[in-house]
Amino acid sequence: MQFGISAPFRGPLANPQDIRAVAEAAEQFGFGVITVADHIVVPSVVNATYPYSETGEFAWTADGSTDCMEQFTLLAWLAAVTTEIRLLTSVIVVPHRNPLFMAKSLATTDQLSGGRVTVGCGAGWMKEEFEALNIPDFDARGRVTDEYIDVMKLCWQETSASFSGEFVDFANVAADPKPVQSPHPPIWIGGESMPAIRRTAARGDAWYPFGSNPKFRMDTIETYVVRRDKLFAEAEKVDRDPQSIDLAYNCAFHSDVEVEHSDGGRQLFTGSADQRVEDIQALAAAGVSTMIVNLPTPDLGQTMERLEAFSTDVMPHV
Repeated sequence: MQFGISAPFRGPLANPQDIRAVAEAAEQFGFGVITVADHIVVPSVVNATYPYSETGEFAWTADGSTDCMEQFTLLAWLAAVTTEIRLLTSVIVVPHRNPLFMAKSLATTDQLSGGRVTVGCGAGWMKEEFEALNIPDFDARGRVTDEYIDVMKLCWQETSASFSGEFVDFANVAADPKPVQSPHPPIWIGGESMPAIRRTAARGDAWYPFGSNPKFRMDTIETYVVRRDKLFAEAEKVDRDPQSIDLAYNCAFHSDVEVEHSDGGRQLFTGSADQRVEDIQALAAAGVSTMIVNLPTPDLGQTMERLEAFSTDVMPHV
């Protein structure tokens, strides 16, 4: 099992010194992945339902704060201040940017980082942000995402690329340099819905769900396995070996304090180090090879303590 954390991208630690300190500590303590989230603009009023909240409220705007560093810029900066850790977009809201720009930018960062980029992809959920960016219609976001992923893969692999689709049309384009990773950086598909699962089966190298989506709850091993098996069934429908799809998992509810599950009993991935080790071993037995845990906090000292404690008390035993 490989573990990852999120880089500070908003709030008190979103400054060069603290971001660098967290990234360097993550490498020092043996974490394999550092993630960067994505919003280009955050409207001060958001009526769209946030998928990862019990109430549907977007926590970022609850206190009136809308700050957020730009994902591709921060990803490249992290490449410069780290040497080994993988750099995961968690996730790109794919329709927000031109696919030729994304292909070029991500290939450049893959070159500069020595082949450490992992491309997490999602279709997005905030309608107000789509409208502000004046991009293809929100209701078309799934089709846009599929097409843009196809365009990026084409640009990464072809010497002279041409594409004619519903949203993109170009001919004889060279997008060099190519990524270090061949045939391209790994594509992780974020999301828990059936469209995301089908996208993973058709286009993804890995499935990357969040365990905290109330609509598609995966906060027990049993509920995770049910959803995983839907992915495997979809892979077989498109004549793909399910074992060719890597499994990752983002656990926003991880805690060293025991929490009661909404259905009673202990919430998975909470409690003592021994309890969490046992839970993570069960997740690994279900096929998951990468787990992102919510260790960073708004306080740098506390973040460092949590990173070190997890690396000492949990990681060596999994």
